[in-house]
Parts: sequence; C-alpha cells; structure tokens
Amino acid sequence: MVKTLFNVEKPIIGVVHLPPLPGSPLYRGNFNQIVERAISDSLTLMRGGVDGLIIENYGDKPYRVRVREPETIAALTLIAYNVKRGVRKPLGISLLRNSGPEALAIAYVVGAEFIRVNAYGEVLVSPEGILEPVAREVQELKCKLNANVKVFADIICKHATPLHNIDIADLVHDITYRCLADAIIVSGSRTGLPPDVSLVEKVKSHTNKPVIIGSGITINNIREYWDLADGFIVGTYFKVNGVTENNVDERRVKEFMNYIVKLRSNR
Repeated sequence: MVKTLFNVEKPIIGVVHLPPLPGSPLYRGNFNQIVERAISDSLTLMRGGVDGLIIENYGDKPYRVRVREPETIAALTLIAYNVKRGVRKPLGISLLRNSGPEALAIAYVVGAEFIRVNAYGEVLVSPEGILEPVAREVQELKCKLNANVKVFADIICKHATPLHNIDIADLVHDITYRCLADAIIVSGSRTGLPPDVSLVEKVKSHTNKPVIIGSGITINNIREYWDLADGFIVGTYFKVNGVTENNVDERRVKEFMNYIVKLRSNR
C-alpha cells in the first residue's frame, strides 16, 4: 500500500508543523503569516526531495483531546487546501490530540491521501486527558463519504501511556484486523526521540500492514531502522538547527534525501 501510495519504497514523509492556529491559547492573530509559512515549508520540503508531506497543528498547545473549535478546523482546512494545490506528492493530516474523524473530514475535502491518528484502537493516558479509540467513528465517516483516505494509526503513541498493560502482539493484531488501520506508526516516547528497535521488530512481526517510524529519525540513525520499516515520518531533523518550532532547512533535507538515494540503491 505504501509503495503504491507514494510511488516509491520506504517513503520519507516530511512534517509541516503549524504555529498556533485560531482557537488555540497561543494564537496571536497572524493567520496570513501562518498560511504563508506552511506553504513555504511545504515547498522547501518538496525541493529537498521528500516523498510526501503531513500537516500537523503542532503549535496548538495545550491540546484538546478532540478539537471542537470550528475556527481551528476551518484554519487547518484552508492551510491544507493551499498546501495541496502547490505539491504533487501525497499529503497527510494530523489533528492533535486525537481528532481522527475531524482529520478525515479535512483530508476528504482538500484531497489529502492519508491521516495520522494517535489513539486509533487503544486507550491512552496523556497530558491532555484520556485518549479514547476513534476507529469506529473514523471508519463510519470514511464509509459515509466513500473517502479514499488511508488511516495511519499510532500504537502506544508518544507523550502518552497505555491505560492498562497489554501485550504488543495483541494490540497490533487488534489495530490491524479489528480496527482496520491501513498502516501502523511506531514512535519514541516523545517528539524527536526514536522508538526502540526491538519494538519496531515486534510490531513488524505481528502485522501484514506497513510499519512507519513516526519520530526521532535522523541522518545518523535511519540506517539502523532501514531494513525494519516501510516508511519514515521526519519532522524535527529537517528544521533549522534541528529545532521543531523552526522553519524547514532545505540543506538538511537535501543532505538527508541524498543519503536515502544511496540506501535505496544498495538494496
């Protein structure tokens, strides 16, 4: 599925981290600048050679468990629409903290190809509160809209802890076969940290779906995960000085993607 969607094996998905949007506590009324920055970062990632993009409302801290502010959803929809018009690669939507159905609606309207959902088929405790599974809501809306939008589901998402002990094999099986995820994302404990290699190996061994690394990938460690994963979401490493809140650094993106070309040629 991933190879078909991105037209390449082991795609690199660059992150467009948005500043605070309308409706969030840190928003300061500079919406046009936010739109311009999102477009600029997306084009920089494209020039750098990434295989796809994902837009995330990263700046909307502290996050709601589910986004209810209409102005936030409208803002992200407009931004995603403008980004999608300017790129020819697959686009994803991530609406923190766990607004899977809302992200699907945005993706459907703007023509995005996939969404990322933090607590898709499990219960997690997070700083924002209890994250409850949204698989049923997402699949119902997907059916209602006849939406050809893929669902990339996190397991044991970063910045969250399972409400109870559960065997990884059982969790992966449930999210794959009972919750109908199209791909599974494995991340570290927080933004910028990679997952344990052993966790990636275990997840990979218990699903027939693509496994995506969702955090912490750099030019220095991707070789360690290359043979294990089916794709990589790269955010922080692509930023100026490796700081998540900064703009995308085209030099870092190109250097990284040149290394990816070498890895692909060695297969």
